[in-house]
Amino acid sequence: MPWRALLSKEMADFLGVLAHPHRLRIVHELRAAELDVNSMQELLGVSHSRVSQHLATLRAHRIVHERREGRHVFYRLQDPALAQWLLEGLKFLQLDSSHHQDIQDALRKSRQAWASDGGTDLNNENSPSQKANGQHSPTVPQADPEKLM
Repeated sequence: MPWRALLSKEMADFLGVLAHPHRLRIVHELRAAELDVNSMQELLGVSHSRVSQHLATLRAHRIVHERREGRHVFYRLQDPALAQWLLEGLKFLQLDSSHHQDIQDALRKSRQAWASDGGTDLNNENSPSQKANGQHSPTVPQADPEKLM
């Protein structure tokens, strides 16, 4: 298979893994700190089994990494630059939605939330993600475009 076709297929598979709102929210919440399934269940408002299924998909594609501490399993992003890369992707939504003020407002709030150290989420400006685990958000490094393709 030619290298361009191979890379295009790999990128399409990768984007397919991220192409679910709950998985995007998981990446967003993990940008700042490790979380366990119960914390993510609260933040996402979905069942424990649903969170576990999404984490299994993200783990299978090496997007998240798990750390066991006794009976608890904590998850973190394999590469925190992924969250920054997704934040940069909001620019494309902005270009496509210039005629919808409500989308513009949501994009502005999302950029602020993803870039902030306060741990707010995409749907709730007062997310308890940071309070739940007592950690503060580290600065996310810029993604290197050369590594992405």
